[in-house]
Amino acid sequence: MRIIFAGTPLNAATTLEALLKSGQNVVAVLTREDAPVGRKRVLTPSPVALIAESASIPLIKANKITPEVNQRIAEYQPELGIAVAYGVIFKSETLQVPSSGWINLHYSLLPAWRGAAPVQHSILSGNPETGVTIFALDEGMDTGPIHLQIPTVIEPGDSTADLLPRLTELGITGLAELLPRIAAELAAPVAQDPELLATLPTADKLSREDARIDWQRNAVEIQNQVRG
Repeated sequence: MRIIFAGTPLNAATTLEALLKSGQNVVAVLTREDAPVGRKRVLTPSPVALIAESASIPLIKANKITPEVNQRIAEYQPELGIAVAYGVIFKSETLQVPSSGWINLHYSLLPAWRGAAPVQHSILSGNPETGVTIFALDEGMDTGPIHLQIPTVIEPGDSTADLLPRLTELGITGLAELLPRIAAELAAPVAQDPELLATLPTADKLSREDARIDWQRNAVEIQNQVRG
């Protein structure tokens, strides 16, 4: 299959690298624009951009999807899009470009913890389990039908820095299982429960205020906050 990959941070770069090593035909990569890093605010390519450049894969840098970006994506005639933490919700115009649509890797067991920070919120809330969900993208926030889920235990000492690499590897394993089914047109994603989508809390992006410790809380809640 001709694949376009969309992603930005390190876990997305690790996933892209694994796809390339497994021989998948990634024809183009979409990532966010170079961003200032460090005290000197030096403009730096995303980890995904660095992997694409090292593999000589055509690169599209964009912080929002415009008609021009959709046109550039279409020029590569992708059959499937794979998104991992790209950071933009796609509209129908983008979703329709690959002939088989887009799939997304999300690091929770959807519909739990839809949103930008599922790993952190799973730990903050003291959940004993989380996992990876691979689902078909639609215009909602992590609301599309689910292809597969892989659960994993959150160990008592796990921090976000511990858990995210493990979830990344589980996501890579899930892709290796799912992509042949999509290529053979055997995939049959299952719709998410609309009642749960409407009632479960979302994993909103964390702020500096979320890092402030309220020492009046109990020890377990404070420990979860620090780990998360």
